[in-house]
Formats: sequence, C-alpha cells, structure tokens
Amino acid sequence: MAKPRQSSFRRILVSKILLLSVPVLLIGEIVAYKNARSSLLETARQNLTESAIIKGEKIVEASAALKTNLLSASQTTVIQSGSRSEIQRFLNQLARQLPRQIDCIQLTKPQSGDIVASTCGDQPIGEFKSPIPSDGVNVEVTLPPKIGTTGRRDLRNQLQLLLSAPVYDSIEGLRYALIFRTTILQEKIKTKPGLLTGSTIVIADDGTILSHPIASRIGTNIEQHGDASRLKKIVRTALAGKQYFLHFFFENQDKELLAGYTAIPSPIKQGQQKQWVIIAVTPLENALYGLRGIKLILFVLTCGLIGASVLASLYLARYLARPVEQLRDYAINLHLNQSAEPIPHNFKIREFNQLAQALEQMVERLKAWAEELEIAWKEAKAANQVKSHFLATTSHELRNPLNIIINCVRLVRDGMCDDREEELEFLKRADDTAIHLLGIINDLLDISRIEAGKLSVVLQPIDLRQVLKEVINIQSVNVQQKGLQLNIPELNELIPVNADAAKLKQVLINVIGNATKFTDEGSITISTDIQRSHDKSEVLVSVTDTGLGIDPAQQQKLFRPFVMVEDSTSRKFGGTGLGLAISRNLIELMGGTITLKSAGLNQGTTVTITLPLIDASLLPGSGRQENSGNLSISSGDQAARGMKQTAEEVALKKNRFASSVNKELKNSKLNMQNAKL
Repeated sequence: MAKPRQSSFRRILVSKILLLSVPVLLIGEIVAYKNARSSLLETARQNLTESAIIKGEKIVEASAALKTNLLSASQTTVIQSGSRSEIQRFLNQLARQLPRQIDCIQLTKPQSGDIVASTCGDQPIGEFKSPIPSDGVNVEVTLPPKIGTTGRRDLRNQLQLLLSAPVYDSIEGLRYALIFRTTILQEKIKTKPGLLTGSTIVIADDGTILSHPIASRIGTNIEQHGDASRLKKIVRTALAGKQYFLHFFFENQDKELLAGYTAIPSPIKQGQQKQWVIIAVTPLENALYGLRGIKLILFVLTCGLIGASVLASLYLARYLARPVEQLRDYAINLHLNQSAEPIPHNFKIREFNQLAQALEQMVERLKAWAEELEIAWKEAKAANQVKSHFLATTSHELRNPLNIIINCVRLVRDGMCDDREEELEFLKRADDTAIHLLGIINDLLDISRIEAGKLSVVLQPIDLRQVLKEVINIQSVNVQQKGLQLNIPELNELIPVNADAAKLKQVLINVIGNATKFTDEGSITISTDIQRSHDKSEVLVSVTDTGLGIDPAQQQKLFRPFVMVEDSTSRKFGGTGLGLAISRNLIELMGGTITLKSAGLNQGTTVTITLPLIDASLLPGSGRQENSGNLSISSGDQAARGMKQTAEEVALKKNRFASSVNKELKNSKLNMQNAKL
C-alpha cells in the first residue's frame, strides 16, 4: 500500500500563513476600496446638492432682481412720455447698466405689436400677455427652437425667461409694454473631469423639462423618457424637501449619472407651476475620478503587502520550524540509546522550552514505566507460576477429599464393614471430608466474587463480644484436640461495631483456624484492645500463636489470592491460600483493616483485626443489662460446654448423612454380599 503524500511542517506553516494573511489582506483592500468609493460618491452627492442649491438661489435672486429692475424702468418718465430717440438711448444705457444675463430689451405697443425701441434689432422677442400678475410683471420661459426649424441653434445648456411689464401714460392708460429677455442659467455642456458642479436640469412641478444638457428634451415631459420613474422619484423627493443618500438614473445610451437636487419657488406666477426642481447631475465616472489613483495605490500596496507576507511567512516558518525539527531529531535518535546527548533547550520561545521540558519528563517517565513494566512482567510471570501451582494444589485438595468420600461410601455400600459401628466410622469420615471439601469450594466461590467485584456485606450494629464468644466456642474443640492452651479475654465492656456478623465470624474462624493449624505446641492467645482518640475510636482483636511463624519477606504475600508461603508448608498443612485474601476483603468492606506480623520462622505469628467503634446506643436492646461472664477455657467449664455443643452438632450431621445413604445401603445389600464371596 502506497504511503500517503506528506508535507513538511515548514511548507504547511507557510501555506497556512499565506492562506490566512492573503485573504485577510485582500478583504481589507476590498473593504478599503468600497469605503473609498462610498466616500467619493457621498462627497460628490453633497457637492452636487450644494451646486443645485447655489444654482437655485441664483435663479431666484436673478429673477427677483430682474423683476425689480423691470418695474423701475417701466415707471420712468422717459419710457412713459419720451420720444423714440430718448427711449432708445435710455434702453441702450439700461442694457449696459443691468446684469449681463439680459439679452434684449424692447419697448412695444401691446395693441399692434410694433417695436418702439430695441437693443437687439427689429425682430420681436415676445408678446405682452394679459392678465397682468399682482406684482405687475409677467414671466414666461423661452424654449429653444425644435429640431428641424430654421434659425441658429445654441448648443449650450441655458434657461431663458421673458419678463414683460405694462407702461402707463399720465392718465393711467396702457401705452407700451417693456420686455426683458434674459438667460438666468447658462453653462457649457461638457465639464472637466473631476469637476463636481455638474450639469443642470430644471424641471417644473408638472414634469415639464425647462432646461437639460440634451437640447431635444427641453420642453418635453419626464413621462416621455425611459428614466421617467427615477426622475419622478427625484421630483417628488425634492418637492417634499427630503434628501436621499444617493440617486442614480440612466439617460440615453445607458450612461449612469449621479444627482444632487433641490426645489425653488417658480418665478412664473401664471398656470400651475409653483415650484421648480433644480437637479445637478454628473457622470458616475466623473464623480469617481479620484478612484483611479486610489485603485493604483491599493494595487501597489496589495502587491507590496503580499510580497512582505511571503517573506515574513518564510522567515516565521523557519523560526518556528527549527525548534520542532530539533525536538524531532532528538525523538528519532532516542532508540539509538544516545542518552548522553541532552534534549535541546534554550529556545527563544517559551512554549518550545516548555515542550522540551515536557518531552524530557516524558522520557524519564517512560524509563520509569519501562522498569515498572519489567517488574510487573516478572511479577505476572511469577503470579502465573503461583496460579499454576495453586491449580495443582487445589486439584490435589479437591481430589483427595473426593477420593476419601467415594472410598468410604463404597465400603459401606459394598458391605465391606464388619459391623454397624465400623459403617458409622466410615460415614463420619466421609461427612468430615465433605464438610472440608465444602469449605474449599466456598473459599473458591468467595475469591471469584472478590475478583468480579460482587462480594458484599450487610452492615448492622452488633456487639463484638457475642461474635467472639461464638467463634471461641466453635474453635475451642480443635484447640483442645491439639493439646494447645487457649487464652481468651475478659469481655466485660460492650464492644459496639458496625459489621456483618456472619462474615466477621467467618474471618475470625479462619484466623483462629490458621493459628491452630500452624501451631503444634504452646498456646493461642486472643485479646481485645479499645483505643480512643479525639477523632476516632477503634477496637483491635489480636490472635497470637507460638507456632510456625513466617519469614518477614513473605508476610506481604499472604494477603494475595492463591499465595502460600512455600511448597513444603502447603504439602504438610494443606489449604488453598485463599483464607487471608478473603478475610482482608471482608474486613475492608466493613471499614476495618487486618495485618499480620511475625518475627521469623518458629517465632509465632500475630494477626490483628481493627474495626471502628460506634455509639453503644445504636445496638439493639441497648437499654437492657447484659450479663457477660468471663470466658476461661483453662477452667474447663466453658470449654466443656463448647465441646459438648460441637459434638452434638457433629452427631446431628452424621445422623442426617447416615439416613440419606441408608436407602442406598439397603438397595445394595445383595451386591455387597456377592462382593464378600
């Protein structure tokens, strides 16, 4: 199977740094570009709006000034009653004095339309219309000639007004009409790049276009054009006195424009036109003229930053990868047993120094674990041998009692006994052996429960004296049969403990039984000692014998399952080596401890059981006085009672066992007789 392609730490680090930095850099550049574009558009909109406001104010001011000048001129004596030559000189002088936007001044007769005096030739520039407004001046817009008509066309964007005022004679009769033709708005169609004054569009509130950079649109209505919806929105917004952030609309040839607008009072009093909307527009590319330089700066800056990011990532990758590579080389060379070479230290980065320290500690721990593993392997090997020895011993311990039971039963069944007394003797031996075999099986079951974690105890308040009395009564028979002296304590004081009475009795029987089994001569002493302190109270039950004793090096092994001191001892005394292991687990479940001490071989052994004391008031029937006499096996009375009770129990078991096999004996009577023959 081919190995997957692997990449080096440096390459990964460089790629990750670039993958993180370059997109962030590009996103930052894009955001900066969009912000710059938005700023330029907002600046252009504000400039266009300001330009529209200024142009609107100029139109309002110019129309008001012209109306005032027209009224003043119409009320002069020369105009009202002068001769033609005087009127002509006056008009010429007036044309020089008035603002430049006045193109022509004419004095005409309203009835015939004849020109009395003019500053622009003999062609009439307009007619006097009635009724006369309240301010005395009639104003109307002069539209340029349509396409296809004769005459010179002016390609400039301009807005012309025709102002006329009546001239009365001395008796208040209408004699003349004084007419001004003025251009209040005039601008070049082409604007310089970057100039944000914009071209001007003037739209009446009824939608009529009064001024437009495209001459063909002047005099038309906005509904006649493709961008009508956007123009209507601008007109409604301007008439309402509001300003939106930006307004874009498309003219012919899909040219995108940016607009700023305002509304002014209409100088025309007749008709429905009450307001004019002044719109200053400029091409979008003109508004974003400064964005070209920003684009160039951002491009150069992006290239420079990407190059700097590549160089920085290469340097940073080398700076970060070098300590990792040194630690890698050290880890690879560990299997070469180059322990003399120290682990790299003194990096300039604290985390790598901590990593080196952790690696060194890990190596030390691995060495310690290797040693512990080797020890554990040896112990496991020894435990395996012990378990094999235990299986061999246990099979021997199980096989011998079974053979004895089988042989005894067969002798009785086959009628090999001479009399009834001999039959009972064989049955007694089979009964004793079966009880011994049952004890071995119970130990095996208990140790299996311990290993499975299912061994449990039922704790309840008990008086330890009662348990000790029962155990001593049971074990005193075996002690007396071996000719040993049994020393027991004077149990006068209550010993309240929280324990499982049956399991505690099992432990005490095992401990005293071991002392009896491993002691051939001398004594067995049972003692109790109550120790109280400020934080706890406990009772110590000690069983001391003068028997075989145990080597101090072997003492800790005795509480392990399947472990016995040596083969010669196991062969001599028998047993499975499970008693002390079971006893330790039971005592620990009751909250106590069990320990074993021996000075050495043939110097006796002391087993001490420690249990915590509880309040005596928790004992059942604690209010009644109990008579607890002294136990003294050496006096003979209590020992005799114990021996008698034990003998009765044994006899009862024998009778039960004998009755259970009686039927088998009767059924095989004929076969036993044939066997004797």
